[in-house]
Amino acid sequence: MSAMREGSHSRVVQELGRRIAGLTLPAGTVLTLAGLEEEFGTSRTVVREAVRVLETHGLVRSRRRVGITVQPRTEWDNLNASVIQWTLDGPRRRDQLIELMDLREAVEPVAARLAAQRATAEQRAELLRSATALSDLGAAGLGDSDDYLAADIAYHSLLLTASGNALLAQMAGPVTEILRGRTSYGLTPSDPRPGTLEAHVATAAAVAAGDVDVAEREARHHLALVADEVSALQQPSTAPGSIPVA
Repeated sequence: MSAMREGSHSRVVQELGRRIAGLTLPAGTVLTLAGLEEEFGTSRTVVREAVRVLETHGLVRSRRRVGITVQPRTEWDNLNASVIQWTLDGPRRRDQLIELMDLREAVEPVAARLAAQRATAEQRAELLRSATALSDLGAAGLGDSDDYLAADIAYHSLLLTASGNALLAQMAGPVTEILRGRTSYGLTPSDPRPGTLEAHVATAAAVAAGDVDVAEREARHHLALVADEVSALQQPSTAPGSIPVA
């Protein structure tokens, strides 16, 4: 695929993805290749490629003599990174964050418990290092910084991986997207909520010590605090892509 075609293809995918996830194109809307070709000023081949990508995400279904039909959200690949990003960029941002937090609360405490049983010595040590880095950065008022985000992603990804469960480890992708989403939309405080930094460290220490009950309890406590923050957010009141009042 040429660089020009790839760029056009990506532009169509991104624009249609945002419209569908942002509910500008509601479920049941029927599009046509000819209409999309005209709107985006690109070739039929590029439009077909873009539609195929959206089909793999479950956002649309293409049928001959019917057209390209926008699918209900129940059909979407809702854990796909692009789908998460497109949804966060629209009016359902708060709802998406709450749903992802519900998922984290169901998954991460179990992962912490398993990590306390199964993590390697290297993983236990690295988890403690990441938790300490988070604590230091947060205490310095850098909770909204790129360094804090990187450490936070590393910590939670490792916690899931250290569970020794491949299915739980795959949740690192969606968790990464919620962490990135909160930061990119200015929803992560520079001074982390009291108790969150301590819970990170306590969870990591319990995993390192092999204390399954404390690891699970502290992970659950940490996520409950973050969930309260997310629930307090307001829905975006301006155009998609703008930063909401929080």
